[in-house]
Amino acid sequence: MTGLSAVSSFDYIVIGGGSGGIASARRAASYGAKVAVIEAGRLGGTCVNVGCVPKKIFYYAANLADAARDARGYGLDVELRGFDWESFRARRSAYIERLGGIYADNLERSGVYVLQGRARLEPGSRVVVGDRVLAAPHILLAVGGRARHPALPGAEMGLHSDDLFELRQQPRRALIIGGGYIAVEFAGILHALGTHVTLALRGEVPLRHFDSMLGQALSDEMKRQGIELLPGSVPRALGRSADGTLSLEREHGAPLSGFDLVLWAIGREPNTAGLGLSALGVEVDDGGHVRVDAYQNTNVNGLYSVGDVTGRFELTPVAVAAGRRLADRLFGKQPEAKLDYVDIPTVVFSHPPIGTVGLSEEQARGRYGDDAVKVYAARFTGLFYSMLEHKPKTHVKLVTIGPEERVVGVHVFGSGADEMLQGFAVAVRMGATKADFDRTVAIHPTAAEELVTLR
Repeated sequence: MTGLSAVSSFDYIVIGGGSGGIASARRAASYGAKVAVIEAGRLGGTCVNVGCVPKKIFYYAANLADAARDARGYGLDVELRGFDWESFRARRSAYIERLGGIYADNLERSGVYVLQGRARLEPGSRVVVGDRVLAAPHILLAVGGRARHPALPGAEMGLHSDDLFELRQQPRRALIIGGGYIAVEFAGILHALGTHVTLALRGEVPLRHFDSMLGQALSDEMKRQGIELLPGSVPRALGRSADGTLSLEREHGAPLSGFDLVLWAIGREPNTAGLGLSALGVEVDDGGHVRVDAYQNTNVNGLYSVGDVTGRFELTPVAVAAGRRLADRLFGKQPEAKLDYVDIPTVVFSHPPIGTVGLSEEQARGRYGDDAVKVYAARFTGLFYSMLEHKPKTHVKLVTIGPEERVVGVHVFGSGADEMLQGFAVAVRMGATKADFDRTVAIHPTAAEELVTLR
């Protein structure tokens, strides 16, 4: 439903129509709660519109380009003659538009009221949207985050990942600034599709918060592919040269120039502007993220928060799971329902992908001590590349603790890592040991078998 008529009172008001907010709203409605969702932009939030979904479609296109180049090694007479950027963009955008319609239909079927507009919190459990005032004993903040621009001269000439989906022409030379998920994913995608890519990093390798094996393996492979990596690059200013291209001044080192696209991939910030948090005394951390306890409660009674705006595991499935468990607790007679933020698996859709769950080797040693930690690792060339001239390496690692060698971390870099990790994440959650892995019969020939045959 899109109209409210005279209704202003609800059981549950959800501010933010992204994955977490919608999941919580629909779960609450399934218990009979009267629910309203307020969204200022497009339903589906970051993930559906400018995140996981369109990015993964981009990733598939890049993988197909790689496959076309590899096909000759298998005797196939295939020639990659280019990439129709605009046609692809239009088809992808049409699909995302359809997804938005599906979200709207699902909310309507669930009996959830949908309001378009910006929300502002007021005392007395009230939410103001335009000229409407809504009230509910339970209010959820699921407003997500937004891409961040640095406070540097000329920064506005650079784009962020949201903008990339609207580009009408493929960049010839792209400079990507950052070393996290977004930076390495788009570096791999653009490179595979034919753009010359330079990746400027503050540190020595990308993904510095991951197990060190993963960042180093990805760095080595990107260089092998021809992506230019520039570690120790601290941006100072972005400018435009006489020929119209963009150039980056750095704190140290010569300027970087000749780019028709500069992408800021330096993280996201909570999307809380205008919500009225400070007036209500809602506690936030130094980065502006809403503070919550283990049950998603803020410090204000009846006000909750899930998803990226909390700064905790900024992943769509995490927001969805937290939102549903919150609805279970508030409306489903499950007073202890909450998300356990432990052993959450994640994938980086780099080229090739990374899959990781649990503790890194460094985290395990810091938590349990060197003597308690034993690591099993392997590095090999996958069978697929036996027929090709280029032979990228797959890396796998198990991190175990204690005399029973309980597996507390699984880390994979290489083709298939994205799909194989889910099952291994279940094993880690269940407390599997190295012996449990060893007793599992390997599936041959696969990369996954290496994780149950490590010595």
